[in-house]
Formats: sequence, structure tokens, C-alpha cells
Amino acid sequence: MVLLRRIIGEALRNRRRAQKRTLRDVSTAANVSLGYLSEIERGHKEASSELLAAICHALDTRLSDVLGEVSRTVAGVEDAQRLDKLREVRRARLSPVRSDAIVTALRPRNAATRVTHPPQRRERHASPEARVAA
Repeated sequence: MVLLRRIIGEALRNRRRAQKRTLRDVSTAANVSLGYLSEIERGHKEASSELLAAICHALDTRLSDVLGEVSRTVAGVEDAQRLDKLREVRRARLSPVRSDAIVTALRPRNAATRVTHPPQRRERHASPEARVAA
């Protein structure tokens, strides 16, 4: 499960570290306690939109840039989770009809690609005439 507060915290921490700034420096500029900012960065607390805006201002970065990064990260995690589910389906070797239904359910609504399955291998039984001839 994706925890948005952790991804937001990681994005804020990465930006702060890239600027080589301390928690104390950013917390003072954002007018938030050092401990609370640390908990936000570690994903233990959820920041309000006002607090996120203040932290972004202190980091001299746009809130939309941080949220865009968070959005891309969440999309990547969701895609990885979707692929894991598809692999489980393939490993379970479900019937083509059932696995197609699961693949369709897991596919994003705007995906234009179609997942194809290899043909099922069927055992052929020899006809009675072939058995007699053998």
C-alpha cells in the first residue's frame, strides 16, 4: 500500500539535502518545529496543505513541483504493484478467459495495449484406430 505521507516526506527531505540545508535551517524558515519537520520527512506525520506550502517556500521550491514528483512516484509504485499482480496471475496459470478478465480489471482505463496469452497446450488422445495400429 502506498503511504502518501512517506512519499511526500521523502520528496521534501531529498530537496532539503540537495540544497545541503539542515532541518534546523528549514524549520526556522518555515516556522515549524524541528521535531515536527523531522516527523514529516520520515513519513510519520501528515502535513497540512498550509504547512506543505510553508516548507516549500522555505526550500525555495514550488509546491506543484513537489506534488508532481510525488505523483510520478505514486504512479510508479502503482504500476509496479499492478505488474506484480499480473505476474501472480500468470504464475497461477489460470485459464485464458479468467486471466483475461483479471488483466482487463487491472489495466489502467486509458491503456491502449492488449495483453496476449500464448495458446493453451492441449493433450491429444489417440483415436481408437491409432491405438489398435500401435
